Amino acid sequence: MTISRRRGVLLGATALAVALAATACSSSASSGGSGKTSSGSSQAATVTDADLQAALTAGGNLTVWAWEPTLKKVVADFQTKYPNVHVNLVNAGTGNDEYKALQNAVQAGKGVPDVAHIEYYALPQFELTKSVANLDEFGAAALNGTFTPGPWSSVQAAGGVYGLPMDSGPMALFYNQTVFTKFGITTPPATWDEYIADAKKIHTADPSVYMTNDTGDAGFTTSMIWQAGGKPYSVSGTTLGVNFAGDAGTQKFATAWQQLLDGHDLAPISSWSDAWYQGMASGKIASLTIGAWMPASLESGVKSGSGQWRVAPMPQWTAGGKVTSENGGSSLAVMKASTNQKLAYAFLKYATVDEGAQTRVDNGAFPATVKQLNSPDFLNKTDAYFGDQKINQVLAQSAAEVAPGWSYLPFQVYANSVFNDTAGKAYIGSSSLADGLKAWQDASIKYAKDQGFTVK
Repeated sequence: MTISRRRGVLLGATALAVALAATACSSSASSGGSGKTSSGSSQAATVTDADLQAALTAGGNLTVWAWEPTLKKVVADFQTKYPNVHVNLVNAGTGNDEYKALQNAVQAGKGVPDVAHIEYYALPQFELTKSVANLDEFGAAALNGTFTPGPWSSVQAAGGVYGLPMDSGPMALFYNQTVFTKFGITTPPATWDEYIADAKKIHTADPSVYMTNDTGDAGFTTSMIWQAGGKPYSVSGTTLGVNFAGDAGTQKFATAWQQLLDGHDLAPISSWSDAWYQGMASGKIASLTIGAWMPASLESGVKSGSGQWRVAPMPQWTAGGKVTSENGGSSLAVMKASTNQKLAYAFLKYATVDEGAQTRVDNGAFPATVKQLNSPDFLNKTDAYFGDQKINQVLAQSAAEVAPGWSYLPFQVYANSVFNDTAGKAYIGSSSLADGLKAWQDASIKYAKDQGFTVK
């Protein structure tokens, strides 16, 4: 890539930030995943462990934007260990809501936090706009091998490390066993055909109850296409392709999901809304196919469901199959505008590698660290919320079965922000899902060209 070409892309990325801020982002927060090829790191560390320890001893104030619930305990423990540090943990919104606020703060040059919670799918966009710090300076490259391969590759871009993995999101079926039993479903669906049949069975028996909710979720959609073997995105430097219309995995998902849309079998409730939590608490939403990070959110957001929920393998496209995909997964990144980057990185390392990693797992997070994922204590842990089921065995197995080779666009935040204006029309009956995905493809290609990418 020539310098002028790179500059053109970056200028486009800046425009992208403006466009994102002006867009009414309505796509779900639960999106993303891994799949990038590790680019390695090339910049030598200039900040030593002694420098980080000195920053912790000296103390200071940190502002952290994050919505992940287990961080509250991490922050409390961190401040106990390092009493001279005060962490202001701010929930600035979930997913795109936070990204929009973050982009606005970066654009304005004020109000930027020291640390931000950024999902894997979104991190390349913040790297592209030079909003996050290259952590190689702090020795992050030495953490290679600390994290599982998918999350570790997802925090790398352009020869640097731009975040530390906080969790990962191999998918599984979370279901309310009490609701399933009520409607005569004795075993969770093992295939998508069984899932669709069970969804129709539930909703026919009681029109107020649904197998799941979906009002148009870009992250869920790409995760489903990923599991179906689809590869609609191809990225090589500044050359990319977007092809939903001709992608077999996309068509497999669209054909299956269209059956639920045609039957009005999906709860018209957006994820992460109050109604979503209420729907799960009341039994009106019977299941979620979602990332392994979900237990903490269920336990904190649907407390009345304790003892009723279970976890099963993700339904398969072929009976007997063992293929999963990622949904979500996120990192903590040091913002380039932070004036206290050493202390910010020290917090990152505590939260994702040191004591904080175990604290988060103990409180329901799904690990991105090899140590915690392979721990017998983790795998054999029973969870009262899930009827004393050893759910981590199901989730860890899913992590081992993630289909390789998936990639996202370098402007996936923008692409997801226009999902509901394109593919989302299928959820209100204005188009078929296949046609909607073609419209999403066209909008992404147009945007890519406008930003200076070569589209093949």
